[in-house]
Amino acid sequence: MSVVAIDGPSGVGKSSTAKEVARRLGYQYLDTGAMYRAMAWLCLNRGVTDPVDVLEQVRGADLEISLSPDEFFVSVDDIDVTEEIRGEEVSANVQTVSGVIDAREELIEMQRAYITAAPEGIVVEGRDITTVVAPDADVRILMTARDEVRVARRAKEVHGNADAEAIAATQDLVTGRDAKDSATTSFLEAADGVFTLDTSDIDFDQVVETVLQLVKDSQ
Repeated sequence: MSVVAIDGPSGVGKSSTAKEVARRLGYQYLDTGAMYRAMAWLCLNRGVTDPVDVLEQVRGADLEISLSPDEFFVSVDDIDVTEEIRGEEVSANVQTVSGVIDAREELIEMQRAYITAAPEGIVVEGRDITTVVAPDADVRILMTARDEVRVARRAKEVHGNADAEAIAATQDLVTGRDAKDSATTSFLEAADGVFTLDTSDIDFDQVVETVLQLVKDSQ
């Protein structure tokens, strides 16, 4: 069983790359960020912000996430939240969950269980994947990109374009969250043995091919 771990901040192309690599290899795909988003959605809907209460929500929730790169979904207590967790309000409040250490530990244990149970292989993406969640992964990659590139990509994703207004509306969503998350996670610099892949000036196909070659070289 092979594990491919991909770290990195917002807007570097982690999700699209991880999904395509999983498809090409016939592996499962785990979006750890979606798990935090789902729990943030739950806390928002229940008006929960206190760390003790956040932990209680995480422990008590029935969180289900698809491991298919083609039929991805996330549900909480049998409610499909796949679309809702991508909204701006959830994005701005993920730290409500990710900033609570005990809640992170609960979710990390769930993530490790998914990885261990993968039959053939799995591509895992998010933050702290190469250092905390799967430090013994066969392939460990930190995807990066210049800030202006990341913000423009996320603006297109959220607003449909990257004009000045969209960029301004997206700036804090990207760099602001990075600043918050860097207090509890390490995803901006590669640890020893982690391959740094800068996606600023290469296209999607080149990124995917680079990852596939790293997997091939590890076997």
